Amino acid sequence: MLCSREIFNFLVRKDVRKILKRKDSDAGERGKALEDLRASLFNKFRTSESAKRQQQRICGPVAALTFNFMVAVGIIFMNKWVLKNVGFQFPVFLTFIHYAVSWALMAILNSFSLLPASPPSKSTPLSLFTLGIVMSLSTGLANVSLKYNSVGFYQMAKIAVTPSIVLAEFIWYKKRVTFSKVIALAVVSIGVAIATVTDLQFSLFGACVALAWIIPSAVNKILWSNMQQQENWTALSLMWKTTPITLLFLVSMIPFLDPPGVLAFHWSFNNTSAILLSALLGFLLQWSGALALGATSAISHVVLGQFKTCVLLLGSYYLFGSNPGATSICGAFIAIGGMSFFTYLNLQAKKQQSPLKVPSSLPKSKLSEGSGENCNRDGFGAESV
Repeated sequence: MLCSREIFNFLVRKDVRKILKRKDSDAGERGKALEDLRASLFNKFRTSESAKRQQQRICGPVAALTFNFMVAVGIIFMNKWVLKNVGFQFPVFLTFIHYAVSWALMAILNSFSLLPASPPSKSTPLSLFTLGIVMSLSTGLANVSLKYNSVGFYQMAKIAVTPSIVLAEFIWYKKRVTFSKVIALAVVSIGVAIATVTDLQFSLFGACVALAWIIPSAVNKILWSNMQQQENWTALSLMWKTTPITLLFLVSMIPFLDPPGVLAFHWSFNNTSAILLSALLGFLLQWSGALALGATSAISHVVLGQFKTCVLLLGSYYLFGSNPGATSICGAFIAIGGMSFFTYLNLQAKKQQSPLKVPSSLPKSKLSEGSGENCNRDGFGAESV
């Protein structure tokens, strides 16, 4: 009792009360700083404009294309392992698992308010519904084509996606491709055709699936690129809106394109882990592909896919000693040469489109008179985002 009274008397002393108040104020300031930091992080994703700027700042064209290239190479080997070594012969259901895991991961991000906000309703429900349908057709039919056809025939079918994109963008958006870019794309297509001509194994059903896949693949890339660049969507926010539609449509495709017996599959721990790892890579592939399409264009994304084919072919030859033949190797080098020329043309076009810098020797008042109206109008100065 005496000890507790001494402690109470010590705490009520004036100098001790000052120390306690100072500690409380310091803790309050630290808590307020943490709340401000948390609010600033959430504000970056709360509006579509700020989320779009963050995506463009963090993940530019080079980073997006590199990210997509690395994930695409990884998922090729992983899906080959799942379909052959694991024996999971259900390509559309595997696609369904990929999108289901993607939706679950995005739901977790959304529960922590880390999912970027959707832009104001510029996109009609019909455009989102169309994108969800072509996503399911593009991904599902691609996996079915890989099951029934060789990789070479799959790449041959992919060549037809390039002119399909050029034609569709001209019809819908009046976009024109310069003659030099047409030459570069033709060289790429010829090189890929030569590189894969020695591996043309297909069935009648597989060939029909490959032909049916061309148009949805082209439309899918065009919509992803246009909706992000023109309507201020970010990759994750657009994935969040369209994935449920894709899942519903994939469910309707399973009875027609997958063999029966998926419930009788041996769902052991190792098999399930391999399928879930493939699904995780599928989410990263979908995300990186959306980032690449938003940062570049549909045609550039197709050229990246063809570059991946050539790198895998040459890498297998130099690293693992495989012998695809001199014809295939020459075709791969021809395609890479066309891709290099296409990249050079894109860089030159960007330099020509960049705004001319105003000479710094002009008086500051004249600069403000010429650009003050624009600065006040958009709040971002004279630079355009």
